[in-house]
Amino acid sequence: MENLNIPKPQRLKILGDDEIDALFGLPRFTERQRVKFFSVSIRERTVLEELGTIQSKICFLLQLGYFKDRQMFFTFEPEDVHEDIEYILATYFPKYHPSSFNVSRNTRARQQRLILELCSYNPCDLGMLEDKARKAARICGKPIFVFREIIQAMTDQRTVFPAYSSLQNIVGKALNHEQDRMKDLIRKHLVPSDVQALDQLIHPDSGSYEITQLKREPKDFSASEIKREVERGKQILQLYRRSKIILPVLGLSNESIKYFSSLVTYYSVFRLRRFDPGVVHVYLLCFIHHRYQRHHDNLLASLIHSVRKFSDRAKESARQRVYEHRVEKNGHLRKAGQILRLFIDDEISGTDSFDQVRAKAFSILDRDDIEAVASHITTQASFDETAFQWDCLESMAAQFKRHLRPIVRALDFNGAPAQSQLIRSLQFLQEAVSKGRSLASFPESKIPAGVIGSSLKRYLYDPSPDPESRNQLNPNRYEFLVYRLLRDRLEAGDLFCRDSVRFRSFEDDLVDAEQWKTNRDRLIESAGLPLLKQPIHEHLASLEEELESLLERVNKRVESGDNKHFKIKKRGSQTRWSLPYPGGSEESRASLFDTVSQVDISRVLDFANRQCQWMEPLEHVLHRYVKREADTRVITACILAWGTNMGLGTMGQISDIGYHALMAGSDNFIRLETLREANDRITNATSKMPLFRSYDINDSIHSSSDGQKFETGINTINARHSPKYFGLKKGVVSYTLVANHIPLNARIIGANEHESHYVFDILFNNSSQVQPDLHSTDTHGTNEVNFALLHLFGYQFAPRYRDVFEKVSTSLYGFKHPNRYQGLIKPVRKINKKTIIESWDSAQRILVSLALKTTTQNIIVGKLNAYPRRNKTRQALWEYDNIIKSLYLLRYIDSSPLRRNVQKALNRGESYHQLRRAVSYANFGKLRFKTEYEQQVWGECSRLITNCIIYYNTTILSRLLDHAQDDGNKEWAGRIVRASPVAWQHINFFGRYEFGKPDQPIDMVETVQQLARTLKK
Repeated sequence: MENLNIPKPQRLKILGDDEIDALFGLPRFTERQRVKFFSVSIRERTVLEELGTIQSKICFLLQLGYFKDRQMFFTFEPEDVHEDIEYILATYFPKYHPSSFNVSRNTRARQQRLILELCSYNPCDLGMLEDKARKAARICGKPIFVFREIIQAMTDQRTVFPAYSSLQNIVGKALNHEQDRMKDLIRKHLVPSDVQALDQLIHPDSGSYEITQLKREPKDFSASEIKREVERGKQILQLYRRSKIILPVLGLSNESIKYFSSLVTYYSVFRLRRFDPGVVHVYLLCFIHHRYQRHHDNLLASLIHSVRKFSDRAKESARQRVYEHRVEKNGHLRKAGQILRLFIDDEISGTDSFDQVRAKAFSILDRDDIEAVASHITTQASFDETAFQWDCLESMAAQFKRHLRPIVRALDFNGAPAQSQLIRSLQFLQEAVSKGRSLASFPESKIPAGVIGSSLKRYLYDPSPDPESRNQLNPNRYEFLVYRLLRDRLEAGDLFCRDSVRFRSFEDDLVDAEQWKTNRDRLIESAGLPLLKQPIHEHLASLEEELESLLERVNKRVESGDNKHFKIKKRGSQTRWSLPYPGGSEESRASLFDTVSQVDISRVLDFANRQCQWMEPLEHVLHRYVKREADTRVITACILAWGTNMGLGTMGQISDIGYHALMAGSDNFIRLETLREANDRITNATSKMPLFRSYDINDSIHSSSDGQKFETGINTINARHSPKYFGLKKGVVSYTLVANHIPLNARIIGANEHESHYVFDILFNNSSQVQPDLHSTDTHGTNEVNFALLHLFGYQFAPRYRDVFEKVSTSLYGFKHPNRYQGLIKPVRKINKKTIIESWDSAQRILVSLALKTTTQNIIVGKLNAYPRRNKTRQALWEYDNIIKSLYLLRYIDSSPLRRNVQKALNRGESYHQLRRAVSYANFGKLRFKTEYEQQVWGECSRLITNCIIYYNTTILSRLLDHAQDDGNKEWAGRIVRASPVAWQHINFFGRYEFGKPDQPIDMVETVQQLARTLKK
């Protein structure tokens, strides 16, 4: 077997050339940056004046300025920095005109020590960095993750950055060490039968590979698809049990297991068979572990979906029956009126017998209907809609059994002692199903009835024919009750499945309890969250001071009329106030780009690649270290086929590249991980343009996130109904993080998933160099913990509220009793500091688990919001969240600019959605992808196309701004800065694609000159 891991490369390629230059290259200052970085404090000036020669002082100022910008030292020649030297001479030594510039190595080293002392920085400790890299490699095997962890550690500990090559070596060694460690351990703990079972996965059996079958997931929640999924679980059960024993020995985090599992999905069987056996066994074992847990997630999601579907169907049927009965009863009541008139009918003589009168009454309404109407009138009885629901559910017994029994039989459930009755019922049901027996065949005394509440007994017990006998339990209704209770308890977190990812115990999602108890301080340090290091009493005291003073100030500004946007309305004894809804006028995208010449989208992608080499991360699947010449034409065609929703087949028909070439290119180069790196490459390049910071809102990078609905043309397991957006169809949501017009990160989620669960996730896992200061969402992005989480992780959460009065009236809190506050704006309740303090240790454990990626962040956030109210840790986090939310609400009331800025950030997200919709135009915007993974690839390719368009537009605007500034035309410059780079009227998405034509690079000079001529007119 070929070992592709040898020879190992000397250095990993982690960053692109532009990124390396931006982080580690010698700074190239603008005039404004020279003013900033070459200015000196009083203390720095004192040191400067103590230096001997002017040349030494110039060198000191250069080294100090470069260090302030990059936190590292450089070796440079005078000709490399002559513009900076000229600035320093003009600013500090205007009478000095040196003929040469020469400073010894010892002088430079001595100055560097002085600079470290002045800036309170420490020399680079390579041993510390190597230790940090090895720990990071245990959490996640991605080189970029390890690299960022090292950078963060150096920043936190104020350590001088070494050269990029040194960091490459450290990351490479750490990953190689981790790989060797895993290979040694896996060889020790795998028995021959394990090796045979793992090897069997990637060796053909009857013409097909077992691993290929296991990679498939259910297309939907149909009974046939779930049956196949149950069989896949049986197929890998034994290997999964072994993985639960072996993987803990390897010490891999859940994030690493997930990452190594994804590699099996990315790589072909051919590629996997060429790996070192130890490596492929680790990958396969991680895949089995993660796939079996996904198997449980799929089954449980199907159970929840099916129970909800049958319940909704029963409710709809019951509503219809109530309506029909009311219509019928109303008709009977009208006829009953006719019967009553018989008693005052003069045509009926007094000699007519009662039988004759009754006969006339029965001719109007028969005996049974008269009895029903009389009962309805005398008892004023209403229709029992719940009884109709249970009638409908019983009629669907065969259907729900076919869907739900295979799932319940295949799973094991656990829960708190309070759920013992339900667990007994589940175990009884599993036993009955496994034996193939109907519940009716069991004596009623053997059926656990503890789950039946007193209010439900009238619906679950059928009346006995013998009045003297007990009512009889209806087995079909009992069975559905167990399924419904199971659904409810799973969603609430009261019941869990340890072999699941999304539905396992919350405790299993966190840092191990024993490890937390033993290494608490070290774990908090490694999480890199400064607020967790502060004693909670001190932290709450500072928050209390801030909140109380803000309450007083906001009320004073309202009373004095200084808050001119605050409008008070009185209706009798009721007082209500309001704030005007911010208009949030946004940049124009129409006027400037209307006159730009049309350009094909393929040329835009080519332009962006020529400038920032975004294709570089798209390495061949065979090996990340092997240099293979990639056909950029094929890759461009594949990106467009995926991102426009066209598909490879259609692209093969309307372009000069055939389907088979496209399929091979897609299989070899298009993968989620590399697409995300490519997107980061473009994002980082765009952010380096001077115009990027012109898009700051109030001198801050203010991001927003929101979901965009897309209908799916093919059923997939994550597609859900949403009548408001899809009618009777299904769809998914593309949830995107946008900052300064750039889409920094994105996820595809189900239309039924709460967007607020992904706010922290999408921010924390933003791998670009653009890190937002503030983040806004609409109401869908808010929940009971997001203010707390984002604050503790260093973000400012700034959601938009349409009805601020209603929100403040229910969600403003203070540190004193409400009666002790004066003014119009009063808290509704006192903050319970005791709750926070008593459970702060548990809260810290949750936060550290989020930082260390012990599981997917959106899962923990979702469980925190679904946690039972009585849980003390949940109460502590919610109470802390109330403090941060109250601070924000007061600022939101007090600051009209803040409200406008929030609206402006959200408008940019909406503008991006319009561009994204325009890009994914094919097939009428209905997604044609068969799996969730393909949807994720589409999402990243579509984001890449939009990133290229925004990069292209930003380049045009940046060059045009330079042109306006050179001409001294401030009016032009202001208009350009206000223009939005999210525009596409000058981009041609349609027609026949001809990638084989000779390259025709975009002439940016001519484009800018054309725009400049338009502006002059």
